[in-house]
Amino acid sequence: QVQLVESGGGLVQPGGSLRLSCAPSGSIYKLYTMRWYRQAPGNERDLVATISTFGVPNYADSVKGRFTISRDNAKNTVFLQMNSLKPEDTAVYYCNADLVTDWGTPLTEYWGQGTQVTVSS
Repeated sequence: QVQLVESGGGLVQPGGSLRLSCAPSGSIYKLYTMRWYRQAPGNERDLVATISTFGVPNYADSVKGRFTISRDNAKNTVFLQMNSLKPEDTAVYYCNADLVTDWGTPLTEYWGQGTQVTVSS
């Protein structure tokens, strides 16, 4: 069974930084596009950043210039470096990926459980 596991969330003051990580806990054949979403209480789940199989990133306007998405294909891991954090960045951050399992099953928009990020003075 494949599970995406996020880590790195926590409490940080405005202007601070956090680095989130996401990696599958089980064996997989291939990771393709990977994404970070976030969802604040009462809000929809919004796309924060995406990175293609070959490392091409895209960002939501709200985080552009502050967040950086990257990946380490050897470790099947995606990162989200979050700098200059603002209170409005407070949310549960979810990892999301397109992948193929070892037994050949394609999984698209496959979700992790989320990690809480709180930005507060």
